Amino acid sequence: MDAWEAIVLGIVQGFTEFLPVSSSGHLELGKAILGDTSVPEESLLFTVVLHFATALSTLVVFRKDIWEIVSGLLKFKWNEETQFTAKIVVSMFPAVIIGLLFESELEAFFGGNIAFVGCMLIVTAILLWLADRAKNTGKKVGFTNALVIGISQAVAMLPGISRSGATISTSVLLGNDKGKAARFSFLMVVPLIFGKIAKDVMSGELTSETTNFTTLGLGFVAAFICGLIACTWMIKLVRNSKLKYFAIYCVIVGLLAITFSFFT
Repeated sequence: MDAWEAIVLGIVQGFTEFLPVSSSGHLELGKAILGDTSVPEESLLFTVVLHFATALSTLVVFRKDIWEIVSGLLKFKWNEETQFTAKIVVSMFPAVIIGLLFESELEAFFGGNIAFVGCMLIVTAILLWLADRAKNTGKKVGFTNALVIGISQAVAMLPGISRSGATISTSVLLGNDKGKAARFSFLMVVPLIFGKIAKDVMSGELTSETTNFTTLGLGFVAAFICGLIACTWMIKLVRNSKLKYFAIYCVIVGLLAITFSFFT
């Protein structure tokens, strides 16, 4: 993988991790268009580095929220911060269970099936369109809501289904405040990302013997900077009900992906 390809994929990961257009789907499309010929281990290492970069950008954007949560937890009381953390844990169950039980089945969807990615992008567009039309409220995410949102996050493990799009849309359609829905959506994924990174590192499947660390570094920086921009931008877009534009984008890219699949 060349340096410019690493930067392009880093930019794609950074923006699409938070914008509701499916980072996994766009990475699959990006690799197909760029003709990614890296061996599986090298490709996996690069993907892990990009996800680590976007996870760090989330921590930076929500540093005040995270500090409040940690401070509340240290009081060892059933306060708002402890309840929020408990909801995050509840939301993680579906993705963890699906990820552990159906890991090989999920990996089969990441084999360059561009037509499937295109179809899932259209599904994402439908969710975004429905959520954009929902009325805003002041309701907080409840425990039952957290579980349902967690299920949508598990479904979003498929390439083409936007994680942020699915979780935010589900939360909003459940009647939750749009700003609170975005905050919960971004924070709920952080433990899963770091957990997945730890699992990949301990699996022994990563290799650095033939890795160009300059390329990895360029991808990391690109993903981190774009993640900072996209995460901050997305919060404002959700609050201002601008999701329909992403719905239109997902439909266009989805149709282009399906068309592209017939010529490859």
